Amino acid sequence: MAKLVGATYGEALFELAVEEGREEAFLGEVIQLRELLLENPDFGRLMNHPKILKEEKLKVLGEVFEGRISRELLGFLDLIVAKDRYGEIDAILDYFVDKVKQLKGIGIAYVSTALELSEAKKKEIESKLLGTTSFQKMEMHYQVDSALIGGMVIRIGDRVVDGSVRSKLSELQRELLKVQV
Repeated sequence: MAKLVGATYGEALFELAVEEGREEAFLGEVIQLRELLLENPDFGRLMNHPKILKEEKLKVLGEVFEGRISRELLGFLDLIVAKDRYGEIDAILDYFVDKVKQLKGIGIAYVSTALELSEAKKKEIESKLLGTTSFQKMEMHYQVDSALIGGMVIRIGDRVVDGSVRSKLSELQRELLKVQV
């Protein structure tokens, strides 16, 4: 459900940005807003508190953000609070950021490896991903996961390439269990 809400509202914000021709400006504002919300978790608790009236929440939104963000983004936040969707704000803003990056030809890759990679190896992986995808630029996120044993797992959007030793061992185990002696 959260993914659906995030996609629905995130898509609405994206369409507004495209319609206004202000994708870049909205992207900058949304990234700053995400950082601000992460730094101030009490604000999120206030906006999600069931005993605080919507009118009070909307008043607080206006007091905090009036003149600091565009009126379109403030109106969008008002809509989210009015529709009781503030609990999904992270998913909504993440969806919007991903859509704008996709529009700009920026791919987001998450790479998990068993060991820390050298800078040269990271550049090599990024270059191979650029060569095998339609993206002009890649935003790379690296993570070490010793449970992989060896190899790597790459995720770009909903596509996953699993070349880890762990998955190969699991696959081999399934095949061996199928064999009857």
